[in-house]
Amino acid sequence: MTTTIYVPRDSAAVSVGADAVAEAIQRDAAALGEEIRLVRNGSRGMLWLEPLVEVVTDRGRIGYGPVTPGRAGEVLTAILDGGEHELNLGRVDDLPWMSGQTRLCFARVGVTDPLSADDYLAHGGTAGLRRALEQDPADVVAAVTESGLRGRGGAGFPAGIKWKTVLDTQAEQKFVCCNADEGDSGTFADRMLIEGDPFCLIEGMTIAAYATGATEGYVYLRSEYPDAVATLRQAIEIAYARGWLGENILGSGAKFDLFVRVGAGAYICGEETSMLESLEGKRGMVRAKPPIPAITGLFGKPTVVNNVLTLASVPVILADGAEAYAALGRERSRGTQVFQLAGNIARGGVFETAFGMSLAELIDDYGGGTRSGRPVRAVQVGGPLGAYLPASQLDVPLDYEAFTAVNAMLGHGGIVVFDDTVDMASMARFAMEFCAEESCGKCTPCRVGSVRGVETIDRIRAGEDPDANLALLGDLCDLMTDGSLCAMGGLTPNPVLSALRHFPDDFTARQESQS
Repeated sequence: MTTTIYVPRDSAAVSVGADAVAEAIQRDAAALGEEIRLVRNGSRGMLWLEPLVEVVTDRGRIGYGPVTPGRAGEVLTAILDGGEHELNLGRVDDLPWMSGQTRLCFARVGVTDPLSADDYLAHGGTAGLRRALEQDPADVVAAVTESGLRGRGGAGFPAGIKWKTVLDTQAEQKFVCCNADEGDSGTFADRMLIEGDPFCLIEGMTIAAYATGATEGYVYLRSEYPDAVATLRQAIEIAYARGWLGENILGSGAKFDLFVRVGAGAYICGEETSMLESLEGKRGMVRAKPPIPAITGLFGKPTVVNNVLTLASVPVILADGAEAYAALGRERSRGTQVFQLAGNIARGGVFETAFGMSLAELIDDYGGGTRSGRPVRAVQVGGPLGAYLPASQLDVPLDYEAFTAVNAMLGHGGIVVFDDTVDMASMARFAMEFCAEESCGKCTPCRVGSVRGVETIDRIRAGEDPDANLALLGDLCDLMTDGSLCAMGGLTPNPVLSALRHFPDDFTARQESQS
């Protein structure tokens, strides 16, 4: 009987030796004369356990981890001899991290071979696309609208409204663009999904194209993700061969061609209009709105622009129905979000759950608190432009409105944890410095304001007329918020003002120590 063993091919797992583990298992199995089937899957998202080796048994998939290349041989022996080993974690699906999740986008990630079309079909793949193709495009748009799906890239704009705008706009050609330029600190879900279940993204984009009348699509993928680029390009070739893309999708007569374009490392291209400029071969700079991309987008044509996780949510909405998706979450935050735990965290990784869990529960119960063992002092949610929340506010529910109520944002779901040794004045300065470095330079409030912001914070920290400079910093933040063309300059004041609001002593500590 052939033993099936899974070793992740995800970049995070490979970075800690997964390739060497897979090679060692293959080599040792051959030496023992044992017949095994080795499958390279995506990561389950428990990054502290990588490389995580899984074996298929009558009881389900049993995990071992973290398995170093040097211990791969003894783990293989344990697998072949019945499973007893100190790295044996039991059934992977029963681990608290896994059993506590509601996985929709990530349902297949870590479970299947990412480049096996048969695996994809066996685990529910293309069900949403087939259901969509049986309906009128307007009905597909209505389903996405009724599901309550909002953009997972950060803005939280209702996806169905954007799609309806594109559908209702007459044009000879329309586009679907996926913004996979995942540049926020503490975010890696887009990469993990593309490396672990690329067909899901392809299916979501194809449904979007059918629903809006688009015939051409682009995935704008960051250059720092070479494995994701290679995986997605292979998956697109397979999708063409299976009739999931091309001239006559699944015999429906619908047409959709999909391409991958690799960005050049500009954070600003995470903003939709900058991405469109880059796709057109220009420098990535923000466009003024209106017109909006849904009406005048790529090459001046109506364009759906969505994030990876938004599009990856679409197949399950069509397959299971809008009502089932809308039943998850709370108020105007429906469905699930893929949260990413990073920073000073004991158990970092990807955790998909319905909106509504508290930030404290996610960090403490699932993340295990800080890696250093010290108290949590601050948590930044939503990337480098997200507000810093103090430990006293961690009971806030993980949903859009609750975060807005505390002057914060969910963004792309990245959560970066800091313990009580962090210097929050330094973190505030970093936000302004980051904006100065990554600004496209088109508008003065962002381009100049961020540079002046760094200088002003430096003067405050040096004790130079702190009252006047604090007032100046407040005015500067107001100007950047109200006057910037896009969210880059408009949101940079968030981390600065939150650090000042919750950790004012950090800005005067140096002055006191010098006096």
